[in-house]
Amino acid sequence: MYSLTKRGMIVPMCIAFPGKIISVSGKTAVIQYPHETREVLVSDLRAKVGDWALVQMGIVVKILSEEEAKSSQQAWKEVLS
Repeated sequence: MYSLTKRGMIVPMCIAFPGKIISVSGKTAVIQYPHETREVLVSDLRAKVGDWALVQMGIVVKILSEEEAKSSQQAWKEVLS
C-alpha cells in the first residue's frame, strides 16, 4: 500500500496486523500470526505471553485488548477477501 504526503509524494505504507505473543525473553518476543511466527523487539512495553500486539518494523508499538485484536483481524479478513 502507498500513502500520499502533503508534498504530493507517494511513499510506501507500513500496515500492522495484530498477532498474539507466544513467548517473551528479555526485550524480545515471538508473535504468532495466522500463517507465521516472528521474533520482535518489545521495547519498553510490558508485554506478556497471551497479549495481543501490533508490530511495525519489527517493534511492538501497541498492546491490544483481545476485543481490539479480534475486531482488527475481522476488518483485515473483509479487506483481503
